[in-house]
Amino acid sequence: MGFVPAPYDVVEASQRAWLERWDPAAASGNAVFTAILRSHQMLVHQVGEVMKAHGLTFARYEVLAWLAAEPRSALTLSWISKVLRIPPATVTNLVDALVEAGLVRRVPHPSDARATLAELTAHGERVVHDATVELNDAVYRPLQLSEGERAELIGLLHDLRARSGEFDTTRSRDRIAKLGQADGGGAPSAGLPQRSR
Repeated sequence: MGFVPAPYDVVEASQRAWLERWDPAAASGNAVFTAILRSHQMLVHQVGEVMKAHGLTFARYEVLAWLAAEPRSALTLSWISKVLRIPPATVTNLVDALVEAGLVRRVPHPSDARATLAELTAHGERVVHDATVELNDAVYRPLQLSEGERAELIGLLHDLRARSGEFDTTRSRDRIAKLGQADGGGAPSAGLPQRSR
């Protein structure tokens, strides 16, 4: 089913219902949740249309994109599970599908016999590149917010996530600064052996 605009603003209607019937003190929280949910549904539809054109689901694309961001194009399945918040069995199924499509291959971990790495193939690199270019052109760049509005929204959602414990606020900036560095200190490189510090 295609994306069809709602007949009215569901966020405003929901907030009104909370104010009149449920709990006025919770109405703004309900409106935030509903606004995020409705925006998520709209954007997921737009992204899904791009993914379909490349024979991908967003979950498969996300794995490919993280592999493409890793300088060695390889990550452990356990790292993918932890950072993308996908159960290990689901990661196994995702990687199986990517292997079957010729986008990823499994390789042994160089220093941990218990771990398996997912590694991009040349075909996988082309597919993730093409999908990302189209995603940027069709969804991300034309997003209907100005640069200032985007920054403000990112900041507000950052604060919501940080205050709610969605990520480790004490080490986040340091770890982000190390993403992709040769010493493996960043998030993608966490899937590979790290030098002792």
